[in-house]
Amino acid sequence: MNASDRQYYISLINELRKLPAETEWVEFKDNNDEPNLIGEYLSAISNSAALHERDTGYVLYGIQNTTHEIVGSKFYPKLVKVGNEELENWLLTQLTPRIDFQFVDIETDEGHVVVIEIPAARIQPTAFKGIEFIRVGSYKKKLKDFPEKERKLWRSFEIRPYETLPAKENVDAGTVTKLLDTGTFYTLMQLPIPSTRDGIIHDFLEYGFLKQIDNGNYAVTNMGALLFAKSFASFDYLENKAIRVILYKGSGRTHALRDQSFSKGYAIAFDEIVTYIMSMLPQEETIETALRQEFIMFPEKAVREILGNMIIHQDMTARGQSLMVEIFDERIEATNPGELLVDVDRIIDTAPHARNEKMAQFLRLVHICEARGSGFDRIEEGMRDWKIPAPKVETTEEFCRTMLNWHPSLSQWSKEEKIRTCYIYVCYCYVNGIEISNAVLRNRFGISDANKAMASRIINDTVMAGKIKLADPNAAVKMRRYIPYWA
Repeated sequence: MNASDRQYYISLINELRKLPAETEWVEFKDNNDEPNLIGEYLSAISNSAALHERDTGYVLYGIQNTTHEIVGSKFYPKLVKVGNEELENWLLTQLTPRIDFQFVDIETDEGHVVVIEIPAARIQPTAFKGIEFIRVGSYKKKLKDFPEKERKLWRSFEIRPYETLPAKENVDAGTVTKLLDTGTFYTLMQLPIPSTRDGIIHDFLEYGFLKQIDNGNYAVTNMGALLFAKSFASFDYLENKAIRVILYKGSGRTHALRDQSFSKGYAIAFDEIVTYIMSMLPQEETIETALRQEFIMFPEKAVREILGNMIIHQDMTARGQSLMVEIFDERIEATNPGELLVDVDRIIDTAPHARNEKMAQFLRLVHICEARGSGFDRIEEGMRDWKIPAPKVETTEEFCRTMLNWHPSLSQWSKEEKIRTCYIYVCYCYVNGIEISNAVLRNRFGISDANKAMASRIINDTVMAGKIKLADPNAAVKMRRYIPYWA
């Protein structure tokens, strides 16, 4: 054990000894090292740690359980065997599910101490020899005898979000400011930077970007790292959370011109990524009044929203997948791991569902993401202003992809694009209290008043597809108004 690790455990022991009494996630013992008893405590402490929203529970040998004085222990785990099997391996085989506990021997000035670090149960109660245990006060009991605690424990597996889990543990205050761009937080919040580091730490604890751990140091939470990391490479398991932007030549993926990854926290890099994407977008030339003009094919409003949606709706637990924005000659595709949480047809009117709600709340607070919901209506607003097709969303169990397509004229739109755009705009108008007439839809498609029949054909195709219907089936032709099929 190196000096840094030893200092960590010395600090941990001293912090735990300061507890006024044994808690349900900490047990102090002298020398009772009977293997079955240890196994039962592994189960009980693991489950109790989860119940108390702790990442880790502990059993400490060599500390008197009432005074918390170090008395030293004669228990040396590596020397203990059960039959011909080492204690640690034997215990591991008896636990369901297997948890990554560890024994740590520490020689303090006052005597030998053994620390058993026990991870909190994550997806189901931890059982020893098929029996689940729990702590009730300072007593170890069978979980089945306490149904209320059992219900709360199962509930804890559902409500503990990914954002609150640690991305990096045991960092001191100085290291926090090396890992995280704390200055950007105050810029986004329009607040003055505190005059002391303690003030910064206090604020980051309040917002859930940090958690104080048992030895007095800090853990950077996944949310803190994902929003403010100077580099995801500094955090284990977060490198695949970088946002990758690829520019292709043509409409296929065979010829990549540029491939750029942004590995800084989303709150730090968001505007930089938007600016980069906008600079990569194709520009269309037009000639009006003998002057050549260029305009970017897609609205920045839509680009901001698809980027924000990718971030807050991604499945953080997915491995081997990253957030990706792909730019082609006439389309953009934005892909995130995790299926869409709502019906694609109801994406505009359904109440917001974000996998990463805590992170979403902060990004909405600082106006990076849309506060009203999914932001899909904002994307449609941008596409409407450009007179280009409404966004298309595809989803499977593994990913969600949003596509923006550009065409120089309505004549080049596919029938599917016209029907989808008509339906989505009718939904948009309906939820915003706008009556939808032929004239309103003509404006969405950029159809002149002289071409009412063209708009009527699109409307009729959308009705026939079962996507929209007449608000009043008996209305005269000029008074016809349209609503979504589900209204």
